Amino acid sequence: MAKKKKNLVIVESPAKAKTIKKFLGRNYKVEASMGHVRDLPKSKLGIDLENDFEPNYITIRGKGKTLNKLRKEAKKSEEVYLATDPDREGEAISWHLAYALKLSDEENNRIEFNEITKNAIQNAIKNPRSINKDLVDAQQARRLLDRLVGYRLSPLLWKKVRKGLSAGRVQSVAVRIICEREEEIRNFDEEEYWTLEIQLKNENGEQLKADLYRINNKKFNLESKEEVDQVINDIQKEDFEIIKVKKRKRRRNPKSPFTTSTLQQRASNKLNYTAKKTMYLAQQLYEGIDIGSEGTVGLISYIRTDSTRLSNEAKNGAKDYILNKFGDKFLKSSKKKSKNNSNAQDAHEAIRPTDTQRTPEKMKKHLSKDQYKLYDLIWKRFVASQMSPALYESISAQFKAGDKYKFRVSGSRLLFPGHLILTGKEKEDDIDLPVLNEGDSYSLVDTNPEQHFTTPPPRYSEATLVKTLEEEGIGRPSTYAPTLSTIESRDYVEKEGRYFKPTELGETVTELLTEYFPDVTDVEFTAELEKRLDEIEKGNEEWKKILRDFYEPFYERLENARENMESVQIVEETDEVCDECGSPMVVKYGRYGKFLACSSYPECKNTKPYLIKTGVDCPECEDGEIIERTSKKGRTFYGCSNYPDCNFMSWNKPVKKPCPECGSLMVEKTTKAKGKHYKCTNKECGHTEKAD
Repeated sequence: MAKKKKNLVIVESPAKAKTIKKFLGRNYKVEASMGHVRDLPKSKLGIDLENDFEPNYITIRGKGKTLNKLRKEAKKSEEVYLATDPDREGEAISWHLAYALKLSDEENNRIEFNEITKNAIQNAIKNPRSINKDLVDAQQARRLLDRLVGYRLSPLLWKKVRKGLSAGRVQSVAVRIICEREEEIRNFDEEEYWTLEIQLKNENGEQLKADLYRINNKKFNLESKEEVDQVINDIQKEDFEIIKVKKRKRRRNPKSPFTTSTLQQRASNKLNYTAKKTMYLAQQLYEGIDIGSEGTVGLISYIRTDSTRLSNEAKNGAKDYILNKFGDKFLKSSKKKSKNNSNAQDAHEAIRPTDTQRTPEKMKKHLSKDQYKLYDLIWKRFVASQMSPALYESISAQFKAGDKYKFRVSGSRLLFPGHLILTGKEKEDDIDLPVLNEGDSYSLVDTNPEQHFTTPPPRYSEATLVKTLEEEGIGRPSTYAPTLSTIESRDYVEKEGRYFKPTELGETVTELLTEYFPDVTDVEFTAELEKRLDEIEKGNEEWKKILRDFYEPFYERLENARENMESVQIVEETDEVCDECGSPMVVKYGRYGKFLACSSYPECKNTKPYLIKTGVDCPECEDGEIIERTSKKGRTFYGCSNYPDCNFMSWNKPVKKPCPECGSLMVEKTTKAKGKHYKCTNKECGHTEKAD
């Protein structure tokens, strides 16, 4: 009797393969393609411009062995199923695999699933489909557009500015957004203004605080101390009468479950994770975690999505949990429907746990600290989205002081916690007020005038930049994390704390690109192009036509820039002096990053390593200075300049100020409880103080 052939399932990663294997019987073999197997060549453009943008795909270097193994397995298999990610990128990988394994495009060999669970995998196997060429073309169009922009503009920047630079369809817009915000900050003129808070008491001695609200029934702007002093003088002998009391009930609805961008934003704000770290951890939770008796399972649904939609199965799972844990009063009304972003493709569900019963508390022992924090964030956001609103009673009252001035007080009281019973209140909502009735009289106890100055708009953090890119329709969820990493690694921007600040290089490159390639850095043009690219996967646009429409004017601008763009030399001077000739040292860039070179080159060819100094002496050796270093995993730490002779290191940034208690080294730390503060490194001392 002939041995029955097995079926082959191909996924991208070994972790995913390991999880899926346990859901399929012995008649299935699961192998990993290790991502893409074919791509455009790195050494050249790889697009035949004379033949209507025909791409020249080649096998990616190092993937030969993987492909040979897959071909052998495919030949001896009854069926081959392509189970790559359920998005454009995944569809393109399946298409390339089909070509490499000589599978038919028309054959029903493509399976997809939104989560890596037993039901999802087994249902996918029962419902294979053919490869969606519209999705493939949508990915090809993006890939070729990015290649055209990158491989045409980058060499221009190498020639006109310096080697190692890059330009991109999304990254150049992101840098321009950061540069424009910096220009706003530079041009901002601060203005002085004053506010006035007063303390009042009634005849029972009950006190409250109220704010100046109207002067002569009009909005006002107190611009000086003299003006606020005049108000204080006017109200000193006045009685304060309540002329209006307003009570209303208001609801605070739960937020929708996470999309890729909102997850990145929330993880940045709440956990201080970079977009890159968030996606790395989310990928692990999606591909599978060993949770003991159940083995390896995917804990969350697919992580690249711009939709807040949920399946009925997911909603029912949350409903069961909420009813059992909190009761029916805490269950969201079925009439309430969440709204999707107008730019959303709605191809997948929101990011959610694959099983609501796998609570963060139950999963904690199976997860790393960082995995647990992210899973807790995702799980609570999903469950809360299916819970009832919190209900508040809001109270506001207006006081008049004479005929000229009005003051206002407001407060609220939580009547029913709703979803807040799960997620908690982020700030104290309740403000205790005495009973307020129209006609009640109060007297002045104290005044508290306060001087303020208007502030410029803040710089972008990772969270606010991702939010802006999404709102403007620039890029897609999968592009945000690599885009932020690229603009920082290319030295176009640097971080001051959590905020992006453009470098001189970033501003220079943005000015050049905006002058000679206004479309490439224009927000509206890029957003409109993004919409056209999205239409490809709906079958409404022809992908090569978009390339033709873009490239013809782009090429004309490119020829003009090659001829007319001026060369720019950016010299970063330092305080370092050349050891050999005494000239100042300047920052240069090589294949391994920054280094210091003598400004008298070529007469003097002396170079030195580029060190980011803290100005703090090493506490463990006599002549070392603490400098910023980078670990193998890219994490910043601080070590002695005399390494390896001195092994001092710290994950926290040292500060010049010694501990006032014991004289030991102080380091900068930021925590939720204390914010930014300095802490003594001497464990026996433990002194902390507020940062300057």
